[in-house]
Amino acid sequence: MVPQISYTQVTDSRRDTVLLLSRPEAAASFCNEREMAFLRGQMEEGSKLTHINQYDRQLFFIVPDEKKKGYSRLEALRKTGHELQGMIKKLPVRELQIVSDLSGSEELIALAEGLTLSSYSFQKYKSEKKAGKLEAVHLQGKGLTETSVTELAQVLEGTFLARNLVNEPVIYLTAEQLGKEFVELGKKAGFKVEVLGKAKIRSLKMGGLLAVNLGAPNPPTFSILEYKPENAVNARPYVLIGKGVVYDTGGLSLKPTPNSMDEMKCDMAGAAAVAGAIYAVAKSRLPVHVVGLIPATENRPDGNAITPGDVITMYSGKTVEVLNTDAEGRLILADALCYATKYDPALVIDLATLTGAAARAIGKEGIVYMGTAPREEKEALEKSGYSVHERLVEFPLWEEYDSYIESAVADIKNIGGAEAGAITAGKFLEHFVEFPWLHLDIAGGAFLSGSDSYRGRHGTGIGVRLLYHFLKEKCGSREVKG
Repeated sequence: MVPQISYTQVTDSRRDTVLLLSRPEAAASFCNEREMAFLRGQMEEGSKLTHINQYDRQLFFIVPDEKKKGYSRLEALRKTGHELQGMIKKLPVRELQIVSDLSGSEELIALAEGLTLSSYSFQKYKSEKKAGKLEAVHLQGKGLTETSVTELAQVLEGTFLARNLVNEPVIYLTAEQLGKEFVELGKKAGFKVEVLGKAKIRSLKMGGLLAVNLGAPNPPTFSILEYKPENAVNARPYVLIGKGVVYDTGGLSLKPTPNSMDEMKCDMAGAAAVAGAIYAVAKSRLPVHVVGLIPATENRPDGNAITPGDVITMYSGKTVEVLNTDAEGRLILADALCYATKYDPALVIDLATLTGAAARAIGKEGIVYMGTAPREEKEALEKSGYSVHERLVEFPLWEEYDSYIESAVADIKNIGGAEAGAITAGKFLEHFVEFPWLHLDIAGGAFLSGSDSYRGRHGTGIGVRLLYHFLKEKCGSREVKG
């Protein structure tokens, strides 16, 4: 169970309490002289998180590191939130209030974010489910509003939804079931969802999506998610595209390395991020028109599967020589990118666990991105990346890379050589865009085999908070209704 987050203006002296302090003296009304002496001593020794057990209530004291500024300061507080969650799990704490005496609300929001994200646990398939002890978190501080707390809760809910989808196995989460999940999310948050089945996909001649699905026991889907409020600030929509390969064996180019298929239920993390972000946008009633496009399928190696050497015709009419069936994500994304043209988009952003090359290049610490969008769009997205600590590193799309995917028998081929794998994947996608576009390769951080602070273990929900922050900034000073 995820704790409920709420806003309060009143400090309850009976509740277990976290104090976010600018100085030790601010804790005086909560502590006796001995406790204050202990707290000062801890702070002098450099402790940023101190616990005092008063038996009838638990007190936690947090002092931000003065050496850290800006984005790094907020990230340090998220990690402190994770540390705090670790302490709370060992104590009988069910309801917690966090009271801040800092001048702004950003630090308090970051602390609550880290604490809440750290509480996530996927237990759907556990016979004995362990209920989280922490049930509610009440926030109080200078500059904090009920709207900002509600917004935080909705963004975190979108992140948890994305994590849940990524953690679901394909025995349940087929492409058709993924479409059903989107429909339910749309009903709950207030956005439209249309799920195209195989017959419609065939009539549209989405050759990339149909080719990847040839070896799969279950049909593909193409989901269209749209949130269009009457007060949208943008005349042309922002289109988000998410790779929805619900399971990837590599096809006939079977993944060769040991254990390489164990985590391949996560190959739809881009789709999950898009859905989670649109959910949060709709729940928060951001005044922004946004469309989500999610091509979904399995990539399996049966007798009908696409083979290396095949040539397919894409939705755009371009022909592609398929030389590696494990380079399938770009095939389904290409159809979606071309389909996006019908919306005359202001900007298209695709998210995909696309290449091991991106993960090897920068690990789980960031997101590889590239694209044709103007510099101001790239800078805005990078700024959002620092704000939520889902940082972006731009790779080039130099024209020399076009030669890497030249084909002798088709317009292009679906894979380059051993070098620049993340870039050649982006180069392939570039052939299918006619609008400002950014491609985010989230392969490094979408699914973690070991725990990583508040990101947790397995599905991280990467991209949800990033996209939400980016879209909210597009709204400028317009009101977020919550």
